[in-house]
Amino acid sequence: MKESRDFFWPSYVDLMTALFLTMLVMFVLSYKLFKDKQRDNDKLIYDLKVQVQEKRKLDEIKAALKRLESDYFVYNERYKRYELNFPVTFVSQSAVLPAEAQAPLIKAGRFLLSQMKALETDDNVQYLIVVEGRAAKDLRFPASDPRNLDGPAVRQLSYSRALAVIRLWEQAGLRFPGNLEVVAAGSGFRGAGRYTGAQEGLNKRFIIQVQPKIGSIGK
Repeated sequence: MKESRDFFWPSYVDLMTALFLTMLVMFVLSYKLFKDKQRDNDKLIYDLKVQVQEKRKLDEIKAALKRLESDYFVYNERYKRYELNFPVTFVSQSAVLPAEAQAPLIKAGRFLLSQMKALETDDNVQYLIVVEGRAAKDLRFPASDPRNLDGPAVRQLSYSRALAVIRLWEQAGLRFPGNLEVVAAGSGFRGAGRYTGAQEGLNKRFIIQVQPKIGSIGK
């Protein structure tokens, strides 16, 4: 009987020790899983907060940009951009701004500058003001004709048309602040929202696009 008791207690101690170690391992593992889950939840909550902040900021920017809708600019819902509310058509193969368009363009530039300055409340958000010059194909010649190919000369012509607008603004004393980057671009015979068919000649123009810079929102 004594030998049975002597055998029982060491075995019992070993069993309890094994159970204790098992429970300890399970506790440590459960705690780690809990902390990992908590960290994942915290990251998810943080990401959601960032998304909400960015969405709120985009809504504020969209509401602010709506102030551009006026006698000078109109919003093109199809192409999600602001365009001049009056036509400016260049002479064929020319980048010289028509004389009758210069005074309205200066007024439009001043209006644009005043409205964009109102967005300076958040210096972290930057904006691109893209003046995109365009060119029209010559319908007297087939599409395969060299004069209707979208080559370097056509791109240069359309770029020069955009640059003419920016130069006009500069000569009128318009100075855009640091968070507004004014860029000249030339799309040649390309670009979304072009006139087609018999209206091809109306593409001898430029458009103005105002967009917040991706990456500057929510910083």
